[in-house]
Amino acid sequence: MPKRLDSRNLRMCLDNYIAERIQIRDCGGVREDGKYRAQGMQKVSENLEGRTLDFRKNKSGLYMLIDAEEAFHFPLKDYPKGFSLGYERIIPTEDGIGRMVMLGTGVDPYDPALPEPRRSILRTVLDHHFMEISFKGRVHLRFHSWWQKPHWKYWTIAVP
Repeated sequence: MPKRLDSRNLRMCLDNYIAERIQIRDCGGVREDGKYRAQGMQKVSENLEGRTLDFRKNKSGLYMLIDAEEAFHFPLKDYPKGFSLGYERIIPTEDGIGRMVMLGTGVDPYDPALPEPRRSILRTVLDHHFMEISFKGRVHLRFHSWWQKPHWKYWTIAVP
């Protein structure tokens, strides 16, 4: 998704879809004690059932709010890319567990041959922190523009 539309896309998701969970962790690396840790340390991991997720953005950065209380602050000093959206799709298998569907580039997310998404995950990296917000079901997309033809498209969030 185009980075310049991040606030709009985040607002569209929070206003029109059911947020299930938010997770924020750092991106890993060398710790204060000099040891290296590949996976980041969890900063926020909250179930949002029955709660309200919101955000506020101003000159000092992006504030993620849960029930109007600050959950995390991103100063937005290192903000390389915009949001991306992924779908969790499961194909039933004989063992009853199911298999995750992984799509390559250029695949139409509305292909009728694909199973309907169980959840949608909005992701980004801000200030060396990885944030994921999961939403129940499909967060709808609308084509925005080409990034690199013929496979890489920019999408924006659409109203259901």
